[in-house]
Amino acid sequence: MTQAEPRKPRIGRKGPRPLPLHLAVALATWSSSLAALPGLRSGSLPWKASLKPRAANLAAALADAPREAFEHAVEREIRRRFGQFLDGIAAYRGHGHARTLADPPAIWREGTTRLLDYGGTGPAVLVVPSLINRAYVLDLAEGRSLVRYLACSGLRPLLIDWAAPGAVERAFSLEDYVAGRLARALDEARRENGGAPVRVVGYCMGGLLALALAVLRPEAVSALAVLATPWDFHAERPAQARALAATMAPLWPVFEALGEVPLDVLQTLFASLDPQLALRKFLGFAGHAPGSREAAAFVALEDWANDGVPLAAPVARECLEGWYGANDPARGRWRMAGRAILPSAIACPMLVVVPERDRIVPPAAAQALAAAAGARVLKTALGHVGMVVGGRAEAEVWQPLAAWLRAPSHAEAG
Repeated sequence: MTQAEPRKPRIGRKGPRPLPLHLAVALATWSSSLAALPGLRSGSLPWKASLKPRAANLAAALADAPREAFEHAVEREIRRRFGQFLDGIAAYRGHGHARTLADPPAIWREGTTRLLDYGGTGPAVLVVPSLINRAYVLDLAEGRSLVRYLACSGLRPLLIDWAAPGAVERAFSLEDYVAGRLARALDEARRENGGAPVRVVGYCMGGLLALALAVLRPEAVSALAVLATPWDFHAERPAQARALAATMAPLWPVFEALGEVPLDVLQTLFASLDPQLALRKFLGFAGHAPGSREAAAFVALEDWANDGVPLAAPVARECLEGWYGANDPARGRWRMAGRAILPSAIACPMLVVVPERDRIVPPAAAQALAAAAGARVLKTALGHVGMVVGGRAEAEVWQPLAAWLRAPSHAEAG
């Protein structure tokens, strides 16, 4: 089977998505400084206890500052920061980087789903990414590809590429994806593995899908590793998790009519977890030399982040209402194909990789999965995405993960 053509350059990008939201957050964040000035001078601002001494020092320092001149200085600083933010966005949108890695052969297809074979001479490893973000975050660029690293480390990674849901997939539930589509991909991986059980790796939401697969098909899974995978959605910031579910409630009739939740809606939900992330990223990017390796790495990752796909409406509702709203997994109420999906039901060896600087999956949410499964834990001082593509990912995650997957004891189902 021939390889796919490399992706073409994306000069003139439209991101970061959703751009209107990021611009509104930037304006609201910096403009609030002007609105807060009277409260700062009067001492009526409600400061956190840890900030009160610094606030008092600031108020004292400003006591003799001419009011009008100081307000003008604040306005100039707001314009400077907003201009720098826009410069960062413009630099990103015009950058000449393009992802040039070609996809490897697809050895199996069904609907919009493919199983990509990255080669290697060792045992097969089925790699399951999230349904929302593109699978190629695990194959981002030369030297920044987890799956290519595994292929050079005595393993044969087979990567699920979900792609955007088509007419069939827009009606899918999580059970359709796991007990149907993913289970059949597992059967293909097992055939490629000489009939032997397969090691399975899941990333983020893909870790939950991989966990459910291992519960439903224990005879076919010999080892399970999950990376940055939530389990207890209320372990940290439970009010925020419930709010995500509640925010979507009035919109379900619209999404069900469409058959999917559009990408920009999903991006807005993710942005709500850390509203000022885009500000920090693009202020920093504005200071990079355009031709630097750092700038190219930033653009490669940002292109991926803005290249997500819609989510089938039934799946989105299950995830937001069942996972975030009701915390069904941690409460033992997540069921699929007539079975409870419980970490304690995993019969094979299991590894849980917990990034301690994760802003998307709080570490406590992932740690809860390890505790419930009695799994081995690998902690890393990296973030949600940095753990798979960052400069320290190879040493802190890829190497120990590959070593764990190669263990001879993982050759048979548990």
